[in-house]
Amino acid sequence: MADPLDKATSKAPATLGEGCLSRYDPDDMSAEDGTEFPGAAELWEQLQEKSDDKPDDL
Repeated sequence: MADPLDKATSKAPATLGEGCLSRYDPDDMSAEDGTEFPGAAELWEQLQEKSDDKPDDL
């Protein structure tokens, strides 16, 4: 029987290790893998400011 995951359009990079020590193999990754989010630091600061503005109900 054919593997149903062979029909997927994207595939994860190879991994190293097993279990909780599993991680992506950096040698198998390229510029096409991962994300680029240049506004991440600014968004994090905005979210932190909003959470600081909320009163503690607990």
